[in-house]
Amino acid sequence: MGNIVVAVVGMPGSGKTEATAIFLKNKFINVYFGEVTFDEMKKRGMEQTQANERIVRNEFRAGGDMAIYAKLSMPKIEEAYKNGNVLLESLYTWGEYKLIRERFGDRFFVVAVVCNKAIRRDRLLTRPHRPLTAEEFQTRNYSQIEELQQGGPIAIADYNILNNGSMKELQQQAQKIIDTLTK
Repeated sequence: MGNIVVAVVGMPGSGKTEATAIFLKNKFINVYFGEVTFDEMKKRGMEQTQANERIVRNEFRAGGDMAIYAKLSMPKIEEAYKNGNVLLESLYTWGEYKLIRERFGDRFFVVAVVCNKAIRRDRLLTRPHRPLTAEEFQTRNYSQIEELQQGGPIAIADYNILNNGSMKELQQQAQKIIDTLTK
C-alpha cells in the first residue's frame, strides 16, 4: 500500500498525547514540529523555558507564514516518509495542513481527538505537570483557535476519536483507525 503521513490534532486536553502514543507503539516515525523551536533555541544558546519557546515561536510566525513549522520540518518528514509511516506531532495551523496535503495528497490523513470542553478543562486543571488555571484554560482555547488556526485541521479531519470515556476506549479507537489506515 505504501507509506502514509498522519497528523493527530485536537484542542488542549483532548487526549492528543495519548493517541499519539498508540501510533508510536505501531512503529510510526515521529516528526515533532516543536523540535524546530528547540533546535533554534539551542542554536542561539537559549535556556529551554516556556517563555523562550514562546519568543522563538512568535518570531517564526511573525512574518505571517502559518505553514512555517511544516516548511521547516519538511526535510525530516520527507526522510521519515522514505523509511515508513509518519506521525506528525503538533500540526496546528490551517497553513500547515494545506502544505502537507499539497505534498502528500491522499497519503496524508488527519485524526482529530475531541471531547467535551468540561472534560478537557478538568483534565488540564488537574494534570500533574503544568496544570492550568481556569483562566489559562480559556485563554489557551482562544489562542489555539484565533492565533494558531487550529480549528481548520480539526474540522476537516479524516477520522475522529471521541475521548469522553476511558483510556482503554481511546486506545481501542486509535488502534482501529491505525488498522484501517495500514491494511
